[in-house]
Amino acid sequence: MTTDPLAPTRAGRREWTALGVLMLPLLLVSMDVSVLYFAVPAIGADLEPTGTQQLWIFDIYAFVLAGLLMTMGSLGDRIGHRRLLLIGAAAFGTASLAAAYADSAETLIAARAVLGIGGATLMPSTLAMLRTMFTDPGQRAKAIGLWSGVMTAGVALGSVLSGVLVEYFWWGSVFLVNLPAMALLLLLGPLLLPESRNPEPGRFDLLSVPLSMAAVLPVIYGLKEIPSEGWNVRYVVSITVGLLFAVLFVHRQRAAASPMISPALFRGRGFAPSVALNLVSAFGIMGSAYFTTQYLQSVLDKSALEAALWALLPSVPIGAAAPLATLLVQKGVHRAHVVTGGFLIAASGFALLSLAGTDALWLVLTACAVLAVGAVVVMSQIMDLAMGAAPVERAGSASSLMETGAEFGGALGMALLGSIGTAVYRHEIPDSAPAAAHETLGGALAVADRVPGLATAAREAFTSGMQGAAVAGAVVLTGAAVLAALTLRRIEVRGQTCETPDEPRNLSASGV
Repeated sequence: MTTDPLAPTRAGRREWTALGVLMLPLLLVSMDVSVLYFAVPAIGADLEPTGTQQLWIFDIYAFVLAGLLMTMGSLGDRIGHRRLLLIGAAAFGTASLAAAYADSAETLIAARAVLGIGGATLMPSTLAMLRTMFTDPGQRAKAIGLWSGVMTAGVALGSVLSGVLVEYFWWGSVFLVNLPAMALLLLLGPLLLPESRNPEPGRFDLLSVPLSMAAVLPVIYGLKEIPSEGWNVRYVVSITVGLLFAVLFVHRQRAAASPMISPALFRGRGFAPSVALNLVSAFGIMGSAYFTTQYLQSVLDKSALEAALWALLPSVPIGAAAPLATLLVQKGVHRAHVVTGGFLIAASGFALLSLAGTDALWLVLTACAVLAVGAVVVMSQIMDLAMGAAPVERAGSASSLMETGAEFGGALGMALLGSIGTAVYRHEIPDSAPAAAHETLGGALAVADRVPGLATAAREAFTSGMQGAAVAGAVVLTGAAVLAALTLRRIEVRGQTCETPDEPRNLSASGV
């Protein structure tokens, strides 16, 4: 075990103030994943996009963001995380302004794509800068805990903010809210944030950029489409093609003189398990959200805004989850036990969800809260473990790998649990129901006025599907708890991370 030579330096008021500045863009980037939930109808009425254009307006942001995370994390290690953060903030703000006043679907799609590029620079840069600013293990754990809580809460807040703004203003206002935070970051960032980069990064491997995108995007696309469209051949082919490019990408990283993602990262004790366990945590969060959002709207018949407001309640205890987990580790509880406990808590959330009937609002909200608390406990500790195990000069690459893994995990959760739920739904729906009713709950409700009793039967079938998927989710997260107990128990004690022994610990960092 080696100790970070910067460890004795404790962060002061300047660093904690800088953390607050960093949290604003992080919150907005995570909110932009869901900020169009309630704005799409207004956009459709104003810009009149085709069905394909409407899908791209909604999805292009997440696709571009996922595809460029590894590229931007590696680029930040080379040109400096503060510089990349400020460039990304300027791009994000400019694209937000363009999106707000877009006069055509094509313009809005292009603006959303640039927002994805900006988001891909901001997410790994914020986490990498935490690694630079908070070198004391205890302080770093607290900072990363806050980072995890803000990231998780942002997705929930995005949909609610969208509903409120569209209700009282116009759809472009969902983008204009980004401008003050980005302006504040551009103003205070150069004053508060230190610059850090790898002093000997080598040449940037341009070939790895298209390879990484070709590995990530087809898999994410296929996994996200499967829950609604089923295991269509083109989605299976898309996933297969992505996996083949992933093999080529890994081979390139092993063979290149200056790889985009250094294989040495995975020699840091705890880093590889952290990537895997973070993926499973995202699997649970997104897999459950696929059902609970539909449950609130289509089973309980809540309006979109009502459903979003109710969905905020499970986010309330998240704020205490990460700090409590950090406190336990600092008090001497082995992090393996905390992470294992987090997974078991999240699994119990799925177990509660498996008991929900067609009129179980509070049970579903409680299940979501329990699941979210467990997931945030896991994410906060796993992120801290991974960033502590990664060399400081490769913090951007490390954070981008963690976030890319989370994107894969979320898509896999929706695909696997969504497929289980859909299979149960189609088995439970009456054979006499119209063809549209056999596809989705929404299709059943659309024709329910023509078939007596169909709405009730469809809601019961959907709830049965949710119960089946919840059982599967509980099994997966329980398995993850066992995996965490086995892989993390020898890695660290009382927050002291074991870092790669043969990696140089050079860091080029300077304030202003």
